[in-house]
Amino acid sequence: MRKNTLLVLCLFLAFSLFPHTAKAEEHSFSPVEVDVLIDAGHGGVDGGAAYGKQLEKDITLAVARLLFKHLNMLGYKVALNRDGDYALSDENEWLQTRSRHQKDLAQRKHLAKALTPKIMISLHTNASKNPSIHGPIVFYQENNQSFFLADTIQHALNNLYKTSELPRKAKTLYLLNHSICPTALVEMGFLSHPIDRARLTDPEYQTQIVRALVSAIDTYFWFLNTPMHAR
Repeated sequence: MRKNTLLVLCLFLAFSLFPHTAKAEEHSFSPVEVDVLIDAGHGGVDGGAAYGKQLEKDITLAVARLLFKHLNMLGYKVALNRDGDYALSDENEWLQTRSRHQKDLAQRKHLAKALTPKIMISLHTNASKNPSIHGPIVFYQENNQSFFLADTIQHALNNLYKTSELPRKAKTLYLLNHSICPTALVEMGFLSHPIDRARLTDPEYQTQIVRALVSAIDTYFWFLNTPMHAR
């Protein structure tokens, strides 16, 4: 099955869980509106950060799937840009370059542009030569909505990890610099740190991470959609 078919399948799955939504779109040719696009970092030949056999691409996919499921349960319209262990660069047949990395990043941007989500959450794990560095770090674009989204996520993850990090403005991160919607890039922890690594690879703790992300996403949409007089 081609990977872009998997993306469509993800969207179909999201709407099939909510018959009233699917029914409303049944006789309409309007483009699908996506609330949240989940960017599962890396994939395929690109394993990302690694510690032994523990790879970033596997952790981001596991958390992305959980986040997709939890947001669906709350009624959000959600899409995943990959739902398996493959590189998005394999789907990019339009960019004339030999660089797999450039094709991968361009394809992620292309999918976001095609779906026009309200926000995008890009999931990653970190690594450092200093094994004492730990905790989640959230990066944002140079706009207020992205900062608010990142700050809300950072606060939720700080509560979970018992850390006090501040969100950081992206300077050289391609996806943040080229995304057309408010985007937060979430480094969920350091594979190079033993406690972070144990957390990131534990399915129960992955669920706690997802709950923190969902809480932050809820807060973001609540503030943006609730009239001031109703707060």
